[in-house]
Amino acid sequence: MRIPKTFTVEQSVLSEVEKTRGERSTSERVNELLKRALDLEKRERLGQEAALFYSDVDGRREEAAFQKASLRAFGRD
Repeated sequence: MRIPKTFTVEQSVLSEVEKTRGERSTSERVNELLKRALDLEKRERLGQEAALFYSDVDGRREEAAFQKASLRAFGRD
């Protein structure tokens, strides 16, 4: 669903969009570029979250040691 909106765009950006739009309308090209930009931002956020999650190497080692000890304990039962 498309909703008409009004945005102000820098002239240099508009010129580049019009040069690269090909057979599509300017609106279609802008929508394509915005979707790509949003996807890129999402991937960057996920990358940052993953880096933060895996940055705690010592915590991961402790977690792995706990898991191994738990498995040995279950094996004895």
